[in-house]
Amino acid sequence: MGFKFKKFLNIFLTFNIFLLFYFIYSCSPTSMLASGGGTAMVVAEGDRSFGTVVDDASIKVNIAAKFLNAGNNLFVDLDTTVLEGRVLLTGLVDTQEVRIDAVRLVWEVEGIREVINEIEIGNRSSIKDYANDLWINTQARGVAAKTIGLRGIGYNFETINGKIYVAGITSKPDQLENLIDALKTIKGVKEIVNYVIVKE
Repeated sequence: MGFKFKKFLNIFLTFNIFLLFYFIYSCSPTSMLASGGGTAMVVAEGDRSFGTVVDDASIKVNIAAKFLNAGNNLFVDLDTTVLEGRVLLTGLVDTQEVRIDAVRLVWEVEGIREVINEIEIGNRSSIKDYANDLWINTQARGVAAKTIGLRGIGYNFETINGKIYVAGITSKPDQLENLIDALKTIKGVKEIVNYVIVKE
């Protein structure tokens, strides 16, 4: 690894750690930062402890560093959601070998309890397909806000070829059911995969 790349990696990690603590100390008591891919996810107070939120964010940063260092466009092509040490991987890669390697790299990070591998092999056939996934993702966040209000920001959405992956933690299963039903009404949605953890 060249000096310039090492410097870039150090700057990247430092920036992410700064963002982590910025959100931890600047957000209101009812929300904390976690992340999936390039998407920030706010989890309502009571769903996760302060320590768990920090641990998940640390895992997220470490996985990003692994992907960035590995090459193969893993950092760009894959999205990562971390909830209580449970890692959901989504995205598209070119080969089965790359898919396997991504999971191996994730397991090298300390603190991981489970890896859910939803990485698909292939690519979006056109820019239009990519734009459609972005549109669906935007609609999903809007639907969540409209359906369950502020708690809607406690969910993470990733859309791959019309398939929405939903992750988060909730203590209100009835609200989750309403959200899933509402997501099904979005134009272009082919399937909804639910990885939301329901707590008593």
